Amino acid sequence: MTLDRPMYRVKRRLLGKPLTTERVSREKLGNRTALGVLASDCISSSAYGSEQILRVLVPAVGTAAFTLVLPVTGAILLVLLLLTLCYSDVVTLYTRAGGSYVVARENFGPDVAQVAAVALLVDYIVTVAVQVSAGTNALISLAHLAGNGWTGLDHLQVPVSVAVIALLAYGNLRGVREAGRMFALPAYLFMAAVGLVLLVAAVRGLTGELPRADLEAPGVVPLGTPGDGWLYGASLFIVLRSFANGGSSLTGLEAISNGISTFRSPQGRNARRTLVAMSCVLAVLVLGVSTLAHYTHAVPYTDGTPTVIAQEARLAFGQGPWGTAGLVFVQLATALVLYTGANTPFTGFPFLASFVAQDRFLPRLLTRRGHRLAFSNGIIALTVVSLALLLVTGASVDRLVALYAIGVFTAFTMAGAGLTAYHLRRQEPLRRLKITVNALAAGISAAVVLIFAVTKFTEGAWLVVVVFPLGVWALVRINREYRHEAAALERLPSGADRPRARRREVFVLVDTLDLATLKALRYAHELRPDRIRAVHFAIDETHARRLSAAWESTSATSVALELVECPDRRLRHAMRELAARTTRDEETSLTVLVPRRMYSNVLGKLLHRGTGETMARTLGQLPHVAVTILPYDATRALRSLEAGEAPRLD
Repeated sequence: MTLDRPMYRVKRRLLGKPLTTERVSREKLGNRTALGVLASDCISSSAYGSEQILRVLVPAVGTAAFTLVLPVTGAILLVLLLLTLCYSDVVTLYTRAGGSYVVARENFGPDVAQVAAVALLVDYIVTVAVQVSAGTNALISLAHLAGNGWTGLDHLQVPVSVAVIALLAYGNLRGVREAGRMFALPAYLFMAAVGLVLLVAAVRGLTGELPRADLEAPGVVPLGTPGDGWLYGASLFIVLRSFANGGSSLTGLEAISNGISTFRSPQGRNARRTLVAMSCVLAVLVLGVSTLAHYTHAVPYTDGTPTVIAQEARLAFGQGPWGTAGLVFVQLATALVLYTGANTPFTGFPFLASFVAQDRFLPRLLTRRGHRLAFSNGIIALTVVSLALLLVTGASVDRLVALYAIGVFTAFTMAGAGLTAYHLRRQEPLRRLKITVNALAAGISAAVVLIFAVTKFTEGAWLVVVVFPLGVWALVRINREYRHEAAALERLPSGADRPRARRREVFVLVDTLDLATLKALRYAHELRPDRIRAVHFAIDETHARRLSAAWESTSATSVALELVECPDRRLRHAMRELAARTTRDEETSLTVLVPRRMYSNVLGKLLHRGTGETMARTLGQLPHVAVTILPYDATRALRSLEAGEAPRLD
C-alpha cells in the first residue's frame, strides 16, 4: 500500500482526483462554453471602455463629450472589424496556442517573436488586475446607487479583489472543464443584462421618459468648456487620446487565438466562429453603452464609482422597486463577467508560457501539466504577479488602464505585421485584400501603442515601456543559456560517458555517527572504489574527540575515521582544498557522499538542519569530483526503535 505525503493528500482534497495524461484530448471546450470562458474578458471590457473615452473628453470639452463619444466609438468599431478579420486569419492558419506569438515566430523568427511574447504575458497579468478591480467597482457602484449614496464597501476594494483572484486561481487549478462550467454563465448573464438596459432605455427614450444624469453631482469628473473650433474645441491630441483610452474595449480580442488549443476539433473553424460571434456581441455592447451615454449624459466619477454603466442602468430602470431589482441584476452580472473576464488569462497565460518554454525562452517547468492537467506552474506565476500589481496600484482601474492597452495592442501589431509578411510571400486568392487588412490592423495598433506610451507615460505607462525591453532581454538570455547547454553537449567527443580516471576514491563526509552515516558507508562499499575515506572536518575539537572515540569503539564500520583540521572554521574552503589535492594528479576521480537525515515532522527539521546542498554546490564546481546527497528517513528509523524493531539502512 502506498502512503501519500500529507501535502499530496491536502492537494487531492482541494483539487480532486488527479487526471491521467490521456484525458488531455478530452479536456476541450465546445463553442458555447468557449464563448463564455474565452470571450468574457473581451465582452466585459464594454463595461468600462466607453467610460474611458469620456474620462478624456469630459474634462476637455464638457458636455460636447457626449456628442464626440459616438464618432470615437465608431472609429474603435472600425478597428474592431479590422482586428476581427486579422485574427480570423490567425486562427485559420495557426491552430496552436500562442496567437500573435506564433505568427511573429513563424514570420520574423524566434528572437523578434519575444516582443509578442512579452506583450501577451504583460497583457495577461494586467488583465487579471484590471478586470477584478473593475468587478469590485461594479459592486461598490451597486452599493452607492441602490443604497442612496452608501459607500461602505470602499475599504473592501483591495481585500475583495485579492479574494477573487485567489478563487480564480483555485478554479483553474482544478482543470479546464471545471473552469469552463464555472465561468461560462456570467458572460451570457451580462449580455442579457446590458441588452435589457438598452431595450428599456430605448422604450423610455421613444416615449420621452428617459432622464439624464446630474452633471453637478459631488465627485463627478470636472466638466471642461466646449469651444467653437474643430470637433467642439477638442484638439487632435485629445481625440487621439480618447481613442486610445477607448481601445481598452478591444482588449481580450486575442484570447481566442491564444487559447485555440482548448477548442474541440476542427479547432480553426470552431475558433473562427466563436471569434466572429464574440466581435459581434462586443460591437453591439460598446455601441449601445456609448449611445446611451450620449443620451443620458452619464459622466465618470473621479474615484471610479458609480460607473457609467451603473448610472445608465439606474437611469433606464428608474428609482422604484423594479428599478432597483433591475439595477441589482445588471451590477451583479457586470461584476460576475468582469471577475470571470479575469479568468481568460488563467487559460491563455499558461498555454502561452508553455509554448514559449517549449521554444526554450522560458524555464521548462512551465511546460509541465499539474495534478488536474492544467499548467499549474503558469497559473501560480500569473496569480503571484497579478496580486502584486493589484496591491501596488490599490486596485485602481484608472491607474491600471495606463498599463493595459500597450501590451495587447503591441500583440495586435505583431499579429497584423506577421500576417502581412505571410501573405506577401504567397500567391493566393484575395492576396491584396488580406495584405491591406492586416497592414492596416498592424499600423493602427502601432499608432495606439504610441499614443498610449506618450499620453499615459507619466501615469504609469513608463513602467510598461521599461518592462518591455527588459522582458525581451530576459527571454533571449534564457534561450541563450539553453542553446549554450545544447552546444556544449554537441561538442563532446564520442564515448564521452566512459570513465577516464584510473583510480576512484570515495569520501563519506561525517558529521556524527548515526544510521545515515552508516547507510552512506554501505553505499560507498557497493560502488567498489579503490579507496574509501570517512572524513570529519574538525571545527569543534571537543565534538571531534568524542566522535573519534565513538567511532573507534563501534564495530558497525570497517572504515577508519579521518579528522581534518579546520582551525579557521572555513568548512567549504577546507573541503575544496582536500578534494583538489585528491584529484590533482588528474588520474583520480572523487565521489563525495553526503549523508542527509530526513525528518517528516517539523521539530526534526528544525533541530537537524543539513548543509548537504551547500557542500554539493561547493564541491561540484571542481573537475573530476562528483557529489551525491544520500537521504535517510530518520523518522522511520525512530518509529522502528519505538516498535522494538531494528532500523534498516536500505
